[in-house]
Amino acid sequence: MGVIIFFTLPSLLFFGFVYFKYNEDLPAGQQGPQADALAHKMLQALNHEAYLETNYIEWTFKNRHHYQWQKNENTCMVHWKDYKVDLNLNNPSLSKAFVHNFEVQGEQASEYIATALGYFNNDSFWLVAPYKIFDPGTERRLVKWNNQEALLVTYTTGGTTPGDSYLWLLDTNNKPVKFRMWVDILPIGGLEASWNDWTTTESGAILPTFHEMLFLGIKMNDVVGKE
Repeated sequence: MGVIIFFTLPSLLFFGFVYFKYNEDLPAGQQGPQADALAHKMLQALNHEAYLETNYIEWTFKNRHHYQWQKNENTCMVHWKDYKVDLNLNNPSLSKAFVHNFEVQGEQASEYIATALGYFNNDSFWLVAPYKIFDPGTERRLVKWNNQEALLVTYTTGGTTPGDSYLWLLDTNNKPVKFRMWVDILPIGGLEASWNDWTTTESGAILPTFHEMLFLGIKMNDVVGKE
């Protein structure tokens, strides 16, 4: 028992410190034309038209998962460890899974396809989330945050964890600098992540290369965007 307390007490104390320092309730906001107008300004600041015309995006997430996303075809090749999945995002059941470049079938394939889809939903969100604020099932609200206008986006459907909310904080040019998260997988509401390490790809789409959250870094390597 003493060994268990020795290992768990610091973790509990740290979690308690983080919870009481950072946890916040989801802010209230107003839906309507003003919220949508701010959302459009945010998209304009990120050259949304160039993103729409970007047909191919490639990146590596935290040096673990590699993606080759044919955005115009809604397919993506997902690589991790010795696994590869040719993911059909319109119909995941049509996807193909490989281990050491040998195709697998049945339950094993279904497991790898589900894993790849979960990875894609999470890792692509950290890359293209600003461009998803008008996705089907989204709700946008205008929020006053520290005497500035901010955009609260809630995903009521879709993805891996519907119901998640993100409060986008913008600079004077309406470009995102960070968001605060109220998401199912995090027990602390309102944690911040930075959105200020941007790169302009060959297609003109503006994509992030790094996020800072608490003491953690989320790195996107080899970010490519082509028409």
